[in-house]
Amino acid sequence: MSRLPAVTTLFFSVLLTILLTIVCSLPIIFAGLLKLLIPIPRFWRAISAFCNFMMSCWCEGLYWLLRLNPQLEWDIQGLEGLNKRNWYLLICNHHSWADIVVLCVLFRKQIPMNKYFLKQQLAWVPFIGLACWALDMPFMRRYSRGYLLRHPEKRGKDVETTRRSCEKFRLHPTTMVNFVEGSRFTEEKRRQTRSSFKHLLPPKAAGIAMALNVLGKQFDKLLDVTLCYPENDRTPFFDMLSGKLTRIVVRIDLLPVHEGLHGDYINDKNFKRSFQQWLNGLWLAKDERISAIKATCKNAGH
Repeated sequence: MSRLPAVTTLFFSVLLTILLTIVCSLPIIFAGLLKLLIPIPRFWRAISAFCNFMMSCWCEGLYWLLRLNPQLEWDIQGLEGLNKRNWYLLICNHHSWADIVVLCVLFRKQIPMNKYFLKQQLAWVPFIGLACWALDMPFMRRYSRGYLLRHPEKRGKDVETTRRSCEKFRLHPTTMVNFVEGSRFTEEKRRQTRSSFKHLLPPKAAGIAMALNVLGKQFDKLLDVTLCYPENDRTPFFDMLSGKLTRIVVRIDLLPVHEGLHGDYINDKNFKRSFQQWLNGLWLAKDERISAIKATCKNAGH
């Protein structure tokens, strides 16, 4: 497909992606409605397994769509030691909509199906929103500091949403994915948040702290994933659809879930402080790693 003009490639990529999404999401939505109508736990487990299978079909379809771009190169380190029978908490920097595609394709046969922390606005996206609901993915509302001052009863709602979703994930091995920056990286957002990092926004710790607290020792490992598109840094998702994406760099660190990561993030100030320091340390290392990746790439930033 790369031999076609970029506009033609973009048209067919968007069309095929939409068709794939509709074909895979409709059975998931129907199954989710059945789960509402038939409140039997054993039936719920079977429905959840079916929904995960259909999502794996979607991931496989995305893999073959990416294969249509013969110039795309994957640079991956750290896939060793992963297991589909384990529970994982995956944290990752968030640069582009392409990130979800990359994570789905890369890990589709390595770890249990990814479940994402999603913005509430995605619930209204046709097909995708209902399918994610049927897959029990948590939808998170982001409130400004000013709004929370006017409506203090909304404080902690995201934490409660996380807790309910985590309880559902006890039934099947699951990979919970959290883009802990809470938003895609842009230079404007970096300035607005006064980020101390060069390539990242400040990480938000509450979501993963609650996930670790609820599921406790059920998480076998924590996956710290670093994504970088060194030759397509400005518009990686558009370039992916246009057949112009040339290189995806992924670095995976498999970390232990030690006792120091379990605690009451909401009420224990000392734990909250230590957890934030731990996460900021990971983010500092990630920022330096992205700088090193871009420094070794001749066409970085293009």
